Amino acid sequence: MSATRQTGYGTGRDALLAATVHVVARKGLRGLTFRAVAELAGVNNTLVVHHFGTRDALIEAALDWSVRQSIGLSKLGELPSTEDEFCASIMALIGADPDMQIFQYEMILEARRRPELAQAVAQLYESYVEALSEGLRKAGLGDDKGAAQATFAALDGLVLQLLAGGNPAGVEAAIRYLWNSLGGQVAAAAGESG
Repeated sequence: MSATRQTGYGTGRDALLAATVHVVARKGLRGLTFRAVAELAGVNNTLVVHHFGTRDALIEAALDWSVRQSIGLSKLGELPSTEDEFCASIMALIGADPDMQIFQYEMILEARRRPELAQAVAQLYESYVEALSEGLRKAGLGDDKGAAQATFAALDGLVLQLLAGGNPAGVEAAIRYLWNSLGGQVAAAAGESG
């Protein structure tokens, strides 16, 4: 009889990607091995090789996966309709799985040392800005990429501050301030369409 280990990371490819995110967040990129991912996912390391082939392919797939997960959790593409919902979605993004954000920051920094990761990191930022741009458009704020870029830059910095041990109440207050900066425009847009 064989016992199957439960990891809490899902199944199949997603479990391997989630395990990759957690290994890098905890040990840095230098601690990322097929064996470490397999151990955390509760599978044989040949399964990691089977799915991804190379370490670099695993890294890029994990980065793409983590961005899609984060965009979904943060609801950037749907931009919540109230300050409380907006604040809760951003705070939940950090609270639910801080390793996912830590992994992304690790990749951003590593791309400075490894130019081959630069394109994947550029895509990370583009994905977030596109999702936020879509959310702003749906909220009636138009398609101003500059507004989406500036808003994401503020959110990105606030997430980093919180992960680095910043004051959660201060970060939450800043997120609320950001919402209110956008919120006046959201309320005006809602009033124009109603």
